[in-house]
Amino acid sequence: MQDIIPWINSIFGPHVDWKQVVVLTMTPLFIIGLIVEFFVMRRRTGRWDVAEPGQRFYWREVLASSSLGLGYYAAEAIMHLLLVGAAFAWFYEHRFFTIPVTFWTVIAAFFVEEFCYYWYHRSAHRIRWFWTQHVSHHSGETMNMSTAARQSILNSIIGVWFFFIPPVLLGFHPGLILFMLGLNLSYQWFIHTESIPRLHRWIEWTFDTASNHRVHHGRNPQYIDKNYGGVLMIYDHLFGTYEAEVEKVQYGITRQIKSHNWFVLNFHEMVDMIRDVMAPGPLLQRLKHFCMPPEWERSGHAPVHTWSVERNDAPQPSPAEKPAALHKAGSSA
Repeated sequence: MQDIIPWINSIFGPHVDWKQVVVLTMTPLFIIGLIVEFFVMRRRTGRWDVAEPGQRFYWREVLASSSLGLGYYAAEAIMHLLLVGAAFAWFYEHRFFTIPVTFWTVIAAFFVEEFCYYWYHRSAHRIRWFWTQHVSHHSGETMNMSTAARQSILNSIIGVWFFFIPPVLLGFHPGLILFMLGLNLSYQWFIHTESIPRLHRWIEWTFDTASNHRVHHGRNPQYIDKNYGGVLMIYDHLFGTYEAEVEKVQYGITRQIKSHNWFVLNFHEMVDMIRDVMAPGPLLQRLKHFCMPPEWERSGHAPVHTWSVERNDAPQPSPAEKPAALHKAGSSA
Protein backbone atom coordinates (compact mmCIF):
# COMPACT_ATOMS: atom_id res chain seq x y z
CA MET A 1 0.00 0.00 0.00
CA GLN A 2 2.88 2.41 0.79
CA ASP A 3 4.16 1.91 -2.77
CA ILE A 4 0.71 2.29 -4.36
CA ILE A 5 -0.34 5.57 -2.73
CA PRO A 6 2.57 7.66 -4.17
CA TRP A 7 1.85 6.19 -7.61
CA ILE A 8 -1.84 7.15 -7.29
CA ASN A 9 -0.84 10.63 -6.08
CA SER A 10 1.45 11.04 -9.11
CA ILE A 11 -1.58 10.52 -11.37
CA PHE A 12 -4.31 12.37 -9.48
CA GLY A 13 -2.29 14.86 -7.43
CA PRO A 14 -2.45 15.30 -3.65
CA HIS A 15 -6.27 15.13 -3.63
CA VAL A 16 -6.90 11.65 -4.97
CA ASP A 17 -10.06 11.06 -7.00
CA TRP A 18 -10.99 7.72 -5.49
CA LYS A 19 -13.99 7.51 -7.78
CA GLN A 20 -11.70 7.29 -10.78
CA VAL A 21 -9.30 4.96 -8.97
CA VAL A 22 -12.15 2.50 -8.39
CA VAL A 23 -13.55 2.81 -11.91
CA LEU A 24 -10.13 2.44 -13.58
CA THR A 25 -9.34 -0.56 -11.39
CA MET A 26 -12.62 -2.17 -12.41
CA THR A 27 -12.11 -1.56 -16.14
CA PRO A 28 -10.69 -5.04 -16.91
CA LEU A 29 -13.80 -6.56 -15.28
CA PHE A 30 -15.99 -4.22 -17.34
CA ILE A 31 -14.38 -5.52 -20.55
CA ILE A 32 -14.70 -9.15 -19.44
CA GLY A 33 -18.35 -8.56 -18.55
CA LEU A 34 -19.05 -7.11 -22.01
CA ILE A 35 -17.38 -10.06 -23.74
CA VAL A 36 -19.32 -12.58 -21.64
CA GLU A 37 -22.55 -10.69 -22.30
CA PHE A 38 -21.88 -10.71 -26.04
CA PHE A 39 -21.43 -14.49 -26.20
CA VAL A 40 -24.40 -15.15 -23.88
CA MET A 41 -26.67 -13.13 -26.18
CA ARG A 42 -25.06 -14.67 -29.26
CA ARG A 43 -25.93 -18.13 -27.94
CA ARG A 44 -29.41 -17.05 -26.87
CA THR A 45 -30.39 -15.35 -30.12
CA GLY A 46 -28.27 -17.19 -32.66
CA ARG A 47 -27.16 -13.85 -34.19
CA TRP A 48 -23.95 -11.84 -34.02
CA ASP A 49 -25.98 -8.61 -33.59
CA VAL A 50 -23.21 -6.31 -34.85
CA ALA A 51 -23.91 -5.46 -38.48
CA GLU A 52 -27.22 -3.57 -38.55
CA PRO A 53 -28.52 -0.49 -36.68
CA GLY A 54 -30.84 -1.39 -33.82
CA GLN A 55 -29.15 -4.69 -33.01
CA ARG A 56 -27.88 -5.19 -29.47
CA PHE A 57 -24.17 -4.96 -30.27
CA TYR A 58 -24.27 -2.76 -33.36
CA TRP A 59 -20.58 -1.97 -33.77
CA ARG A 60 -21.02 1.77 -34.35
CA GLU A 61 -22.98 2.11 -31.10
CA VAL A 62 -20.35 0.14 -29.16
CA LEU A 63 -17.54 2.20 -30.70
CA ALA A 64 -19.33 5.48 -29.94
CA SER A 65 -19.94 4.40 -26.33
CA SER A 66 -16.30 3.37 -25.90
CA SER A 67 -14.97 6.65 -27.28
CA LEU A 68 -17.26 8.61 -24.97
CA GLY A 69 -15.97 6.57 -22.03
CA LEU A 70 -12.33 7.27 -22.89
CA GLY A 71 -13.03 10.99 -23.21
CA TYR A 72 -14.82 10.95 -19.87
CA TYR A 73 -11.86 9.27 -18.12
CA ALA A 74 -9.45 11.87 -19.45
CA ALA A 75 -11.70 14.87 -18.73
CA GLU A 76 -12.43 13.72 -15.16
CA ALA A 77 -8.73 13.31 -14.40
CA ILE A 78 -7.90 16.77 -15.76
CA MET A 79 -10.79 18.50 -13.98
CA HIS A 80 -9.96 16.80 -10.69
CA LEU A 81 -6.40 18.10 -10.93
CA LEU A 82 -7.49 21.61 -11.90
CA LEU A 83 -10.58 22.14 -9.75
CA VAL A 84 -12.60 19.32 -8.24
CA GLY A 85 -9.94 17.87 -5.93
CA ALA A 86 -9.18 21.29 -4.46
CA ALA A 87 -12.90 22.06 -4.11
CA PHE A 88 -13.54 18.88 -2.12
CA ALA A 89 -10.51 19.63 0.06
CA TRP A 90 -11.69 23.21 0.69
CA PHE A 91 -15.16 22.14 1.76
CA TYR A 92 -13.73 19.43 3.98
CA GLU A 93 -11.49 21.98 5.68
CA HIS A 94 -14.66 23.98 6.48
CA ARG A 95 -16.75 20.96 7.57
CA PHE A 96 -19.27 21.25 10.38
CA PHE A 97 -18.21 18.02 12.10
CA THR A 98 -15.56 15.32 11.76
CA ILE A 99 -17.07 11.91 11.10
CA PRO A 100 -14.51 9.16 11.72
CA VAL A 101 -14.19 6.26 9.28
CA THR A 102 -15.62 3.25 11.11
CA PHE A 103 -17.70 0.25 10.09
CA TRP A 104 -20.96 2.07 10.87
CA THR A 105 -19.98 5.37 9.26
CA VAL A 106 -18.96 3.51 6.10
CA ILE A 107 -22.46 1.99 6.01
CA ALA A 108 -23.92 5.45 6.59
CA ALA A 109 -21.74 6.89 3.82
CA PHE A 110 -23.13 4.32 1.41
CA PHE A 111 -26.73 5.44 2.03
CA VAL A 112 -25.78 9.13 2.07
CA GLU A 113 -23.90 8.86 -1.22
CA GLU A 114 -26.82 6.94 -2.74
CA PHE A 115 -29.16 9.75 -1.63
CA CYS A 116 -26.88 12.36 -3.24
CA TYR A 117 -26.66 10.28 -6.39
CA TYR A 118 -30.45 10.00 -6.60
CA TRP A 119 -30.86 13.78 -6.52
CA TYR A 120 -28.01 14.37 -8.95
CA HIS A 121 -29.54 11.83 -11.33
CA ARG A 122 -33.04 13.26 -11.00
CA SER A 123 -31.72 16.79 -11.56
CA ALA A 124 -29.81 15.57 -14.61
CA HIS A 125 -33.14 14.59 -16.16
CA ARG A 126 -35.28 17.50 -15.00
CA ILE A 127 -32.92 20.50 -15.26
CA ARG A 128 -31.61 21.17 -18.74
CA TRP A 129 -28.26 22.54 -17.57
CA PHE A 130 -27.42 19.14 -16.07
CA TRP A 131 -29.15 17.26 -18.88
CA THR A 132 -26.53 18.67 -21.28
CA GLN A 133 -23.96 16.28 -19.80
CA HIS A 134 -26.30 13.34 -19.14
CA VAL A 135 -28.01 13.22 -22.53
CA SER A 136 -25.06 11.45 -24.13
CA HIS A 137 -25.59 8.53 -21.75
CA HIS A 138 -29.20 8.14 -22.89
CA SER A 139 -28.59 8.73 -26.57
CA GLY A 140 -27.73 5.08 -27.22
CA GLU A 141 -30.48 3.16 -29.01
CA THR A 142 -29.23 -0.23 -27.87
CA MET A 143 -28.64 -1.72 -24.43
CA ASN A 144 -25.48 -3.59 -23.56
CA MET A 145 -22.72 -3.06 -21.03
CA SER A 146 -20.83 -0.70 -23.31
CA THR A 147 -23.80 1.69 -22.96
CA ALA A 148 -22.61 2.37 -19.40
CA ALA A 149 -19.47 3.95 -20.88
CA ARG A 150 -21.54 6.64 -22.63
CA GLN A 151 -20.41 9.47 -20.37
CA SER A 152 -19.73 13.10 -21.17
CA ILE A 153 -16.57 15.17 -20.92
CA LEU A 154 -18.86 17.92 -19.55
CA ASN A 155 -19.56 16.14 -16.23
CA SER A 156 -17.21 18.13 -14.01
CA ILE A 157 -17.57 21.33 -16.03
CA ILE A 158 -21.35 21.27 -15.55
CA GLY A 159 -20.86 20.65 -11.83
CA VAL A 160 -21.98 17.07 -11.20
CA TRP A 161 -19.47 16.90 -8.35
CA PHE A 162 -21.32 19.62 -6.42
CA PHE A 163 -24.12 17.18 -5.54
CA PHE A 164 -21.60 15.23 -3.44
CA ILE A 165 -20.29 18.24 -1.50
CA PRO A 166 -23.03 18.25 1.23
CA PRO A 167 -21.83 15.04 2.96
CA VAL A 168 -18.25 16.34 2.80
CA LEU A 169 -19.33 19.62 4.37
CA LEU A 170 -21.18 17.61 7.00
CA GLY A 171 -17.98 15.77 7.91
CA PHE A 172 -17.55 12.66 5.76
CA HIS A 173 -14.07 12.39 4.30
CA PRO A 174 -14.06 13.21 0.55
CA GLY A 175 -12.14 10.02 -0.22
CA LEU A 176 -14.86 7.92 1.38
CA ILE A 177 -17.69 9.62 -0.53
CA LEU A 178 -15.82 9.43 -3.84
CA PHE A 179 -14.93 5.80 -3.16
CA MET A 180 -18.62 5.00 -2.61
CA LEU A 181 -19.49 6.87 -5.80
CA GLY A 182 -16.91 4.79 -7.67
CA LEU A 183 -18.50 1.59 -6.37
CA ASN A 184 -21.93 2.93 -7.33
CA LEU A 185 -20.84 3.64 -10.92
CA SER A 186 -18.97 0.34 -11.20
CA TYR A 187 -22.04 -1.61 -10.10
CA GLN A 188 -24.12 0.11 -12.76
CA TRP A 189 -21.89 -1.16 -15.58
CA PHE A 190 -23.22 -4.68 -15.05
CA ILE A 191 -26.91 -3.71 -15.12
CA HIS A 192 -26.74 -2.11 -18.57
CA THR A 193 -27.78 -5.35 -20.21
CA GLU A 194 -30.63 -7.36 -21.68
CA SER A 195 -28.95 -10.65 -20.75
CA ILE A 196 -30.34 -10.61 -17.18
CA PRO A 197 -34.12 -11.17 -16.79
CA ARG A 198 -36.39 -9.74 -14.14
CA LEU A 199 -35.51 -11.21 -10.76
CA HIS A 200 -37.57 -11.97 -7.65
CA ARG A 201 -39.97 -9.14 -6.89
CA TRP A 202 -38.27 -8.27 -3.58
CA ILE A 203 -34.89 -7.97 -5.31
CA GLU A 204 -36.47 -5.78 -7.99
CA TRP A 205 -38.16 -3.66 -5.30
CA THR A 206 -34.92 -3.11 -3.39
CA PHE A 207 -32.08 -2.91 -5.92
CA ASP A 208 -31.36 -1.22 -9.22
CA THR A 209 -31.41 -4.36 -11.31
CA ALA A 210 -30.91 -4.81 -15.05
CA SER A 211 -34.70 -4.76 -15.45
CA ASN A 212 -35.10 -1.56 -13.45
CA HIS A 213 -32.29 0.10 -15.38
CA ARG A 214 -33.71 -0.91 -18.74
CA VAL A 215 -36.79 1.04 -17.70
CA HIS A 216 -34.62 4.04 -16.86
CA HIS A 217 -33.20 4.02 -20.39
CA GLY A 218 -36.60 3.71 -22.04
CA ARG A 219 -38.31 6.44 -24.02
CA ASN A 220 -41.71 4.76 -23.71
CA PRO A 221 -43.99 7.38 -22.12
CA GLN A 222 -44.44 5.46 -18.86
CA TYR A 223 -40.68 4.85 -18.52
CA ILE A 224 -39.42 8.40 -19.00
CA ASP A 225 -37.74 9.88 -15.90
CA LYS A 226 -38.08 6.78 -13.74
CA ASN A 227 -35.73 4.66 -11.58
CA TYR A 228 -33.00 7.15 -10.70
CA GLY A 229 -31.27 5.05 -8.04
CA GLY A 230 -27.71 3.86 -8.56
CA VAL A 231 -27.59 0.71 -6.43
CA LEU A 232 -30.88 0.94 -4.51
CA MET A 233 -34.50 1.66 -5.43
CA ILE A 234 -35.53 2.81 -1.96
CA TYR A 235 -35.38 6.52 -2.78
CA ASP A 236 -37.39 5.97 -5.97
CA HIS A 237 -40.10 4.33 -3.88
CA LEU A 238 -39.86 7.10 -1.29
CA PHE A 239 -40.11 9.95 -3.84
CA GLY A 240 -42.52 8.30 -6.29
CA THR A 241 -40.25 7.69 -9.28
CA TYR A 242 -40.24 3.88 -9.39
CA GLU A 243 -41.57 2.03 -12.43
CA ALA A 244 -41.42 -1.72 -13.09
CA GLU A 245 -40.57 -3.16 -16.50
CA VAL A 246 -43.70 -4.35 -18.28
CA GLU A 247 -43.72 -3.66 -22.00
CA LYS A 248 -40.67 -3.89 -24.25
CA VAL A 249 -38.30 -0.96 -23.76
CA GLN A 250 -37.58 1.48 -26.60
CA TYR A 251 -34.10 2.84 -25.93
CA GLY A 252 -32.91 6.35 -26.63
CA ILE A 253 -34.26 9.86 -26.11
CA THR A 254 -37.50 11.44 -27.27
CA ARG A 255 -35.59 13.78 -29.59
CA GLN A 256 -33.12 11.17 -30.77
CA ILE A 257 -29.82 12.55 -32.01
CA LYS A 258 -28.93 10.76 -35.24
CA SER A 259 -25.17 10.68 -34.93
CA HIS A 260 -22.27 8.54 -33.74
CA ASN A 261 -19.85 11.47 -33.90
CA TRP A 262 -17.93 11.93 -30.62
CA PHE A 263 -18.10 15.73 -30.75
CA VAL A 264 -21.82 15.80 -31.55
CA LEU A 265 -22.70 13.29 -28.82
CA ASN A 266 -20.79 15.33 -26.23
CA PHE A 267 -21.94 18.81 -27.20
CA HIS A 268 -25.20 18.71 -29.16
CA GLU A 269 -27.48 19.52 -26.21
CA MET A 270 -25.17 22.22 -24.85
CA VAL A 271 -24.99 23.90 -28.28
CA ASP A 272 -28.77 23.71 -28.71
CA MET A 273 -29.40 25.09 -25.20
CA ILE A 274 -27.09 28.07 -25.76
CA ARG A 275 -28.68 28.79 -29.14
CA ASP A 276 -32.14 28.62 -27.51
CA VAL A 277 -31.00 31.11 -24.85
CA MET A 278 -29.53 33.45 -27.48
CA ALA A 279 -32.64 33.40 -29.65
CA PRO A 280 -34.76 36.60 -29.56
CA GLY A 281 -37.29 37.01 -26.77
CA PRO A 282 -37.73 38.32 -23.20
CA LEU A 283 -34.53 37.80 -21.20
CA LEU A 284 -36.16 36.00 -18.26
CA GLN A 285 -37.91 33.59 -20.61
CA ARG A 286 -34.65 32.94 -22.45
CA LEU A 287 -32.81 32.21 -19.19
CA LYS A 288 -35.39 29.57 -18.31
CA HIS A 289 -33.76 27.30 -20.88
CA PHE A 290 -30.99 26.73 -18.33
CA CYS A 291 -33.20 25.58 -15.46
CA MET A 292 -36.41 24.19 -16.95
CA PRO A 293 -36.82 20.52 -17.99
CA PRO A 294 -35.30 19.53 -21.34
CA GLU A 295 -38.71 19.27 -23.03
CA TRP A 296 -39.79 22.79 -22.00
CA GLU A 297 -40.52 25.07 -24.96
CA ARG A 298 -40.66 28.85 -24.86
CA SER A 299 -43.73 30.49 -26.33
CA GLY A 300 -43.02 31.89 -29.78
CA HIS A 301 -39.68 30.07 -30.12
CA ALA A 302 -39.10 26.83 -32.00
CA PRO A 303 -36.48 24.65 -30.24
CA VAL A 304 -33.12 24.67 -31.98
CA HIS A 305 -31.71 21.38 -33.28
CA THR A 306 -28.26 22.00 -34.74
CA TRP A 307 -27.92 18.37 -35.77
CA SER A 308 -30.56 16.00 -37.09
CA VAL A 309 -32.97 14.55 -34.53
CA GLU A 310 -35.83 12.09 -34.75
CA ARG A 311 -38.85 12.90 -32.58
CA ASN A 312 -40.61 10.08 -30.78
CA ASP A 313 -44.12 11.46 -31.40
CA ALA A 314 -45.79 8.32 -32.71
CA PRO A 315 -49.21 7.63 -31.15
CA GLN A 316 -48.99 5.11 -28.34
CA PRO A 317 -51.22 2.01 -28.31
CA SER A 318 -54.14 1.95 -25.93
CA PRO A 319 -53.88 -0.29 -22.84
CA ALA A 320 -56.11 -2.85 -24.58
CA GLU A 321 -53.68 -3.03 -27.50
CA LYS A 322 -50.57 -3.44 -25.37
CA PRO A 323 -49.16 -6.96 -25.06
CA ALA A 324 -49.21 -8.78 -21.76
CA ALA A 325 -46.29 -8.23 -19.41
CA LEU A 326 -43.14 -9.24 -21.23
CA HIS A 327 -40.81 -9.57 -18.27
CA LYS A 328 -42.26 -11.50 -15.38
CA ALA A 329 -40.07 -12.69 -12.56
CA GLY A 330 -37.88 -15.51 -13.75
CA SER A 331 -38.63 -15.05 -17.49
CA SER A 332 -35.94 -14.20 -20.03
CA ALA A 333 -35.26 -10.57 -20.91
